Amino acid sequence: MYPDEFDYYKADSVQEALSLLDEHSDTEAELLAGGHSLLPAMKTGLSSPDVLIDISGVDEMQGITVDGDTLSIGAMTRYSDLVDSEDVSEHAPALAAAVAQVGDVQVRNRGTIGGNLAHADPAADLPGAALASDATLVVEGPDGEREIPADDFFFGMYTTDVGPDELLTRVEIPSAAGARGAYAKKPSPSSGYAMVGVAALLETDGDGVTSARVGANGVMDHGVRLSPVEDALADGDDIGTAASHAGDDLDVDMMMSDLQASNEFRAQLLEVYTERALTDAMDAGSSSAAAD
Repeated sequence: MYPDEFDYYKADSVQEALSLLDEHSDTEAELLAGGHSLLPAMKTGLSSPDVLIDISGVDEMQGITVDGDTLSIGAMTRYSDLVDSEDVSEHAPALAAAVAQVGDVQVRNRGTIGGNLAHADPAADLPGAALASDATLVVEGPDGEREIPADDFFFGMYTTDVGPDELLTRVEIPSAAGARGAYAKKPSPSSGYAMVGVAALLETDGDGVTSARVGANGVMDHGVRLSPVEDALADGDDIGTAASHAGDDLDVDMMMSDLQASNEFRAQLLEVYTERALTDAMDAGSSSAAAD
């Protein structure tokens, strides 16, 4: 199918993109990053913007840097660059594990971290990893920059705290060097998106877990923290017991339900894949220690 007609603008800077958003505030304007979600929606008629503002070439929104104890990732940084980055693997192991499971090679060569998080598809792979990594999402608007903790960023399906006149410019993650991270998901057989995906970041002392952050996507209409799992691990419960608490704070009736998985089945998958993510994280740490 062909999309409806639209006006196209290519922004060369953050300020130009913000100016274009302001100029077209009285119409339906969409930001174009990697395009893997927006363009199919336009072709199928699910989205019909009057204006497309292409931000994929904004240099100041690309790249990966480490400044002290903070890993900073430009919102237009592509998945493939994240997969290849030793800094991401070292400082954000849960995010690195999740990015490696996004789509296929073609998708990873074009899609961007900012587009993924700002689009907030409940079945996308990165919201859970952003929560587990304690990420801060930095947005810029007419009044300057604003920092949003990942815990406060996701409101619901395709809905975030980014305002209509704001732009997600970068993702900042406190270094988790030395921690153990993993991501485990049950992919949809038709799309590869996560029916359930769980990201885990564990601080350990030998074989014991001293602190944990666990995030999930594909279960609710937005990414969620699995605090009961974190608390159980902090109390000394084993991985299996901790994983059994994955759904304690979640209402099964409010879980996602579709032709591929009912909400009840997703509740079961959540426990299974939480245990897998925790086990994989511990194993990843053991493998790293063995390699050293």
